[in-house]
Amino acid sequence: MSSTIEYIIKRTGESVPFDKARIFRAIEKAFLSTNASDPLAVSELTQAVLERIDTSTGIAHVEDVQDTTELVLMDNGYTSIAKSFILYREQHKRAREEKILKAISDKQLSVTHSDGTTSVYNPHDTKSVLNKIGINLNHIDPHLLLDTVNRNVYPRIPACEVEILILNAARDNIERHYDYDTLSARICLNQLYDQCLGTGFNTPDLEGLYQSKFTQYIETGIAETMLDPRLADFDLETLGAAIVSQNDTLFQYLGIQILSDRYLLRNRSKDKFIYELPQWFWMRVAMGLSLQETDREARAIEFYTVLSNMELVSSTPTLFNSGTRHSQMSSCYLNTVDDSLTHIFKVYSDNAQLSKWAGGIGTDWSNIRATGSDIQGTNGESQGVIPFIKIFNDIALAVNQGGKRKGAMCAYMEVWHADFEQFLELKKNTGDERRRAHDINTASWIPDLFMKRLQNNEPWTFFCPSEVPDLHDLYGQAFEQRYCEYETQNLSSARQISAGDLWRKIITMLYETGHPWITFKDPINVRSPQDHVGVVHSSNLCTEITLNTSIDETAVCNLASLNLSKFITKSGELDHKKLRSIIKIGIRMLDNVIDNNYYPTEEAKTANLCHRAIGLGMMGYQDALYQLNIAFDSQAAVEFADQSMESIAYYAILSSSMLAKERGHYSSYSGSKWDRNIFPQDTLALLEAERGEPLSLNPSSQLDWSEVRNHVQAYGMRNSNVMAIAPTATIANITGVYPCTEPAYKNMYMKENLSGSFVIINQYLINRLQALGLWNTGLLNTLKLHNGSIQSIDEIPSEIKAVFKEVFEVDTHWLIEAAARRGKWIDQSASTNIFTATTSGRVLGDIYQKAWKMGLKTTYYLRTLAASQVEKSGVEAVEACSITDPSCEVCQ
Repeated sequence: MSSTIEYIIKRTGESVPFDKARIFRAIEKAFLSTNASDPLAVSELTQAVLERIDTSTGIAHVEDVQDTTELVLMDNGYTSIAKSFILYREQHKRAREEKILKAISDKQLSVTHSDGTTSVYNPHDTKSVLNKIGINLNHIDPHLLLDTVNRNVYPRIPACEVEILILNAARDNIERHYDYDTLSARICLNQLYDQCLGTGFNTPDLEGLYQSKFTQYIETGIAETMLDPRLADFDLETLGAAIVSQNDTLFQYLGIQILSDRYLLRNRSKDKFIYELPQWFWMRVAMGLSLQETDREARAIEFYTVLSNMELVSSTPTLFNSGTRHSQMSSCYLNTVDDSLTHIFKVYSDNAQLSKWAGGIGTDWSNIRATGSDIQGTNGESQGVIPFIKIFNDIALAVNQGGKRKGAMCAYMEVWHADFEQFLELKKNTGDERRRAHDINTASWIPDLFMKRLQNNEPWTFFCPSEVPDLHDLYGQAFEQRYCEYETQNLSSARQISAGDLWRKIITMLYETGHPWITFKDPINVRSPQDHVGVVHSSNLCTEITLNTSIDETAVCNLASLNLSKFITKSGELDHKKLRSIIKIGIRMLDNVIDNNYYPTEEAKTANLCHRAIGLGMMGYQDALYQLNIAFDSQAAVEFADQSMESIAYYAILSSSMLAKERGHYSSYSGSKWDRNIFPQDTLALLEAERGEPLSLNPSSQLDWSEVRNHVQAYGMRNSNVMAIAPTATIANITGVYPCTEPAYKNMYMKENLSGSFVIINQYLINRLQALGLWNTGLLNTLKLHNGSIQSIDEIPSEIKAVFKEVFEVDTHWLIEAAARRGKWIDQSASTNIFTATTSGRVLGDIYQKAWKMGLKTTYYLRTLAASQVEKSGVEAVEACSITDPSCEVCQ
């Protein structure tokens, strides 16, 4: 990695040695143009520019250098000189464009082809490409795009660069209409087709080539030692014939770009060419999930169809690894650390292996003795749990996820632990760095007793786990009784604090650092289907998984998400027939992950094969509300959340039971809540009994559950747990819908990925405005001015404003209400981000107390408006997980 710039890339694409004197002269001319002269200032500004330029590759683009120069001048107060520099750039840009346009007119610009030959650049060829790829896109302006391309070509431009110019021109106009997004996606597909098939988009031979070359793709993947050799045993001709190339057009630009950048297989050559097309990708995933099926081809086609239609999508580890030589397809791992040096370091080793194979990890640290406690054998004093979590943090950095991204881990701790206040500060940017953990997530594990004492303004007692060894395994009334007993025993580690003071510290840290997330121990354990064989000690990386852990078992969960937008009929109803059918297929796919999976540790293998936990979730909930014309902050939305999740739960549980009839129930089924005819909705009464107070939650149901209950009683369940709503930020982007169950972040914002930045705009909003004849350039500019919000735009009708509120315009209580309604049907949990415009600690505290009162099991990130404020549409929107830094993508 270079620490200096060695080469500069000119606008022609030519690379020349870097000369810092050119920066000095450019700044000097800007000074002189304003009748100013200050050689010392020019020298210092030049140095400032050099220090700000990214030197990681040793190469910089001339435009980036000039952009940096502008910023340095502005940041240092040289506003008038910066303006002069900007004008200078604009004048030279116009001069270059005029020169280029004249050269095009005179047929003096040449294009260099891949074989080294050249030809005259012909704008009609570019126009022909636009017409061919842009067929049936009525809202694009080919002349605008052609003019943009013509102004940016340069002498001897490589032919592949012309297509990139066309893509950039289309992408830069996405804000005008989503047809430009469709065009951008098609251009990306055109590039892939050319590379893999030697043909292009909208060509007569595309379908045939797509199907006929499928066998060659599989053979190439096996030869490259990437694909599982067993894939060659499938009837590849039959599978190839089932491929539907037209489904590539379901991708939006962001989706196909993410797929190309990160998911499609590349060869092992220096150039790392992509050799996997999108439909081959879906089929490869489907084949990997069908390896142990009796009728493999029929199942693979069934799975492929669901994936290809984007009705249900597997999580990222499954998409990455299914059908490959190392098929680690599980998303989440949860483990607990015993209070011994031997086990602590074993968990470090286990986590390194889990992280190596792209697993996200939630580790429970509540058993580790606190600072100052005795160490038997050495007569020394413990430094507490924090130094061990620091090493846990460094493992996340040292062992990346298959070379794709840094490790993704979360540390959990109970609020009675004597080191909990230090735990709260792990993410602070100040203090002793040896006691900070900036590269992991943290979460609080909160029992009901703490929340009760908070309500009653009572004291809270900290203990060292070594003095209260059974407390971590207790919950509900048993925990309360034992905790109160310990408080009377005058233990040496006992220390009291006001519950209110500790709560304020929790909320303050959550607001300032985003951590620790708030999760509730008792609702999770009381409602767990597996309460007969253990205890849930923590959740996972993204707080949607709630499975038992022990020294002998590392909990594992395998995820997939329904695309809810695909299940709304034209008449505005939930399509139950389709939902039942797709969920049945999805549950089978998830169950197959367990048997086809690669397990990095024996503890993970033991747990997964014994309990067979899976997590079916959803995405596109906001899309479904748009299709139904329902405002997110309305009672109708809450009822839809309730009814849609009830339907998903109904069919998911039934499907798992039907699979148990075919394959047998999971090993630890006997004695489970399923076996006792206690379903998730029944456990609300159990939670109320344990708390001794009612939940603020409507317990009603809409469906007759007798069919499901009778089937489970007759055949059992194939999977101990079947539902969990993951964040889905990445797979939602691939499928072109809003993530999980969240409202739209913004109606317009700038998105960044590995290929650049571009505008994301709400297509549903454009359609509504277009139908009313309101969508035009003027309204687009007004929307930009209002940063994507339509609430203050007078010409937009109030009924549209109600439906198209952005997330910070929706009262947080509606988010919690909807989450609670869904939660009553879910046997695990959901990644529930808390979005709020408030900066008040009291209001934030009330929000989380409401979540607890309504029975929520977990919460995820806190997103506040102050922390997320962005300029106009010029900054990437804040998400639970960013594409540019996808550290917790495993659940997505």
